[in-house]
Amino acid sequence: MGLDIDRFLCEVNEGLLCCICKDVLEEPLQAPCEHAFCRQCIQGWLANECSCPEDRQTLFLSDLRPLFRYMRNDLARLRLRCQFFHFGCQKICTMDSLRSHETNCDHASVTCPHAQCALTMTRRELEEHVILCHVRSGITPQGISEEGANGSSSNSSQECPLGCGALLLSSRDQELHNCVAELRTTIEVLRAELLCQVDDQRREMNARLDSQRAHMVQREAALKNQIEALKAEMGQLSEHLKRLLELEVGRGMELDRLAAERAELKNMLDEIQRKQAEEGMCPTCSCSGKSRVTNV
Repeated sequence: MGLDIDRFLCEVNEGLLCCICKDVLEEPLQAPCEHAFCRQCIQGWLANECSCPEDRQTLFLSDLRPLFRYMRNDLARLRLRCQFFHFGCQKICTMDSLRSHETNCDHASVTCPHAQCALTMTRRELEEHVILCHVRSGITPQGISEEGANGSSSNSSQECPLGCGALLLSSRDQELHNCVAELRTTIEVLRAELLCQVDDQRREMNARLDSQRAHMVQREAALKNQIEALKAEMGQLSEHLKRLLELEVGRGMELDRLAAERAELKNMLDEIQRKQAEEGMCPTCSCSGKSRVTNV
């Protein structure tokens, strides 16, 4: 999952947000279609799908590549609060230094290292608690029991010599210790924690996907309304254009009719002038050019 955008001091570019969880990219990977995802988000997605969650193009884990260098540089320059700022940490880090700080942050939550104690506290409170925890359990901070401090046999705490990582506080623990059982218990605990994390992430991802689906439905409805409005406007424009074309056609026909009438009148005028020329009529008085004498 990505880093909560509310932890950042300035506005984060949309290109640096995971396309699945919508938080700031953490361990980013990029698809060939240039959509970017958190490593954990895209691995969880591709466990059940074979396509990009943004554009549905075919996508496999082997297709993923590191983020572009300039985007990695932009991520590295972002400044954000420590994840334990709710517990009082005021440290402001860059993305480059965040992991090293949070690993050693005094406000991080830790559990008492003693198997009989399950208290959780901040790292800055751990040292004082360990001393009190030793006193209450009858063991000195150096791993010496009160019996040993009073003169009886003492045993130093040590890790299992076979390498299972268990802390053996006394010789009795060493006698009763079983590496296989210890490792099996550790595995079961880790498996249970992993299943819980997977379930939490699945629920969160489903909630985000439902939210995205609802948003897409709203967008689709809005786009449909816009398309219908454009269709109505185009229909009106088409009707207006049709009327203009009809008017233009009528005007052209009227012009053709007037041109035909003009040509006809011109032909008639030419015919009259030709006949007058053949009859020898005076062009001014319409009388014949020769005088006619009437015999008495």
